[in-house]
Amino acid sequence: MSDLPLRSQLAVALGRTAAKMSRMAGRGDGSVIGGRVGLRLDPELLTRLAKDRKLVLVSATNGKTTTTRLITSAMTPLGEVATNAFGANMPTGHVSALASAPSARYGVLECDEKYVPMVLRETGANLVALMNLSRDQMDRAAEIWLLAGKWRRALEASPTSHVIANCDDPLVTWGAATAKSVTWVAVGQHWREDSWCCPECGGPLDRQDTDEDSDWACRQCHFRRPRPDWALRGDTVTGPDGRAFSLAGLSLPGRANRSNALVALAVVAQFGVPPEQALPLLSQVTSVAGRYTTVEHQGRSIRLLLSKNPAGWLEAFDVLQPAPGPVALSINAQGPDGRDTSWLWDVDYRILRGRPVWVTGERRIDLAARLEAADVSFTVVDDIDQAVMAVPPGHLDVIANYTAFQNIRTRYGRVV
Repeated sequence: MSDLPLRSQLAVALGRTAAKMSRMAGRGDGSVIGGRVGLRLDPELLTRLAKDRKLVLVSATNGKTTTTRLITSAMTPLGEVATNAFGANMPTGHVSALASAPSARYGVLECDEKYVPMVLRETGANLVALMNLSRDQMDRAAEIWLLAGKWRRALEASPTSHVIANCDDPLVTWGAATAKSVTWVAVGQHWREDSWCCPECGGPLDRQDTDEDSDWACRQCHFRRPRPDWALRGDTVTGPDGRAFSLAGLSLPGRANRSNALVALAVVAQFGVPPEQALPLLSQVTSVAGRYTTVEHQGRSIRLLLSKNPAGWLEAFDVLQPAPGPVALSINAQGPDGRDTSWLWDVDYRILRGRPVWVTGERRIDLAARLEAADVSFTVVDDIDQAVMAVPPGHLDVIANYTAFQNIRTRYGRVV
């Protein structure tokens, strides 16, 4: 930090002060306001803070916070790691993360999809992990084919950055294809409604999946799935050297987290951390910024699940307690959620049939209309407390989108 110009040191100091005041006022962890103050005083602060560090950028529509956490855990044998652990994934959050760990040689930064080109240009990150792309908050984010196109141009302009990319997602494959150096990982693609057309020519994609392998190829042009270096089948990972490792010991549940873990293994292997050393560290991660946490309240065990787009709901359904386990759903439509909730109609809610379902949040009526169309029985309540107390003592899964999730997390003591 002492190598920074005086103006940058002042920007860091004032940013920390702003962040501390924000925390004291109960307005979150202060990452955004701290970074905003720092960048206002020194617009090149992110570049200066990133200099001489080995940086990883992690981006996707879903799973980037969890994967960032897993990578950070697996990199601990290398020393201190700077990271934005609570999801502040824009440049303001990156500045705060790097400023808070001035001596860390390594950094793992979750990055919003549309900020990847800017952050890559300003940091020259050594490694970029790209996992999935699907529709999300379309009223404020770009159409996903355009996002993938921006990734292509950014990676082409950054020839020293190595890329870890999911070859099971055609859009991610297309977005990463211009990188000079790529490790392809096959972590699956469970939501496919955004990738039936070839991103290269617009032709139809032919897809096949068997127990042993997956494949896809364009019917009209050369574009097809690359051969993976790492592959996931069930809970077994096969590495580039053909050795297999089990993910059965992971603490985080569900197939999405097995995919996230494989990405983490591939990333840390680039820094010399072998799977044998990384796997026990991945298993130590039991919760990520409140996600998957179980809260005990009035005899109820409340498990918190975050889901904010159709692909995310598919993964949340994958880890629900078996029917007839009760579920509470909460949907808001504030700025961080996206104001447009029409995506609710893209989620197949029929899996909730036969369960007690409670519906709350700012957009509970919109969600209720969607559930009624799916022939799912439900009860509308004014807040999450009513849902919790309506459930008999025992387990309750709660699925919420971003601000609804944060409200519920705060309600139960800002669990981590």
